[in-house]
Amino acid sequence: MENQQICSVITGSGRYVPGRVIANEDFLDHSFFDTEGKRIQKPTKDIVATLEKITHIKERRYLEKDLMTSDMGYYAGEKAIQDAKVDKESLDYIILAHNFGDIREDNRRVDTCPTLAARVKHKLGIKNPYTVAYDLPFGCPGWVQAMIQADYFIRSGDAKRVLVIGAETLSRISDPHDMDSMIFSDGAGAVILEARPRLDEEGIVKHVTRSDTYEHAHLLRMNTSNNPCFVDNTLFLKMNGRKLYEYAIKTVPTTLKECIDKAGLQLSDIKKVFIHQANAKMDHNILERLFALYELENPDPHLMPMSITRLGNNSVATVPILYDLVVKGKMKDQHIEKGSYILFASVGAGMNLNAFVYKVPQ
Repeated sequence: MENQQICSVITGSGRYVPGRVIANEDFLDHSFFDTEGKRIQKPTKDIVATLEKITHIKERRYLEKDLMTSDMGYYAGEKAIQDAKVDKESLDYIILAHNFGDIREDNRRVDTCPTLAARVKHKLGIKNPYTVAYDLPFGCPGWVQAMIQADYFIRSGDAKRVLVIGAETLSRISDPHDMDSMIFSDGAGAVILEARPRLDEEGIVKHVTRSDTYEHAHLLRMNTSNNPCFVDNTLFLKMNGRKLYEYAIKTVPTTLKECIDKAGLQLSDIKKVFIHQANAKMDHNILERLFALYELENPDPHLMPMSITRLGNNSVATVPILYDLVVKGKMKDQHIEKGSYILFASVGAGMNLNAFVYKVPQ
């Protein structure tokens, strides 16, 4: 049963952003094919320019060749533990959100045994057998969902301290002959979520999660390369970009409003929106539609921090990386005030969609 006297508060954060910078110009020698296996005749420079105009992506990060997803998770998790100044042996749970496990540069097969969370616990050198480590595959909203699960553990009294990680290596499951591959990136972000006495409403306040599988389950899926001459049957991440965009701008705004309303707040109470960075045009459209639901106009340009221009779409890692960048003062004109309400949200494969309202402790 939920303990009304306990709340879940973020006490530390960390990130790992790979050092390999891949600029849009690096795709100019690529050959792109459509879903029918026909080579796209449009000049590649025009394809790249169109992608940048729509998504605002100028560059993205690819993981170093000798590292894997669990390595990034470990680095981000270690920084979060250090930032929170806690004993790693005191962790009750390690929840690691990802979708594709560890994928080697020279052998692109998904590897999830042992779980990535178990690998991170091992790398951290944690001996406590009651630090429960498990993975959460939930599409891009995986880290947000892991936070929701961690909050449940804390409010139930089952846990006092949880390490929540989002890590992904999308570059190794991206089809080099698919235009959508230019969106994807790699990275990891992590936070420590801890139990605190509820002196005031703070920490995670309310949340909403939905899974629209009846018509939308396969908007993101795995399939072979668009290039019919590709040498093997390797599976790559594929998405129906147009229908995914339509789903997101129709569904996300109403779900965000549902979460805000559930928390008993108005949109004007929300001082920061950390939303999954998949497409800048889509995110701005979502925010504008959210404001329209409240019959408001002209959202504050600083309300929604954007990392996609330099970091691309790194799936479950996007939101925790974005949060860490802001709280560490690494994003221009972005900061978080004590006592303010923040909205965390994500949408992705499933189709899954979730959000939670968080009040920054005083």
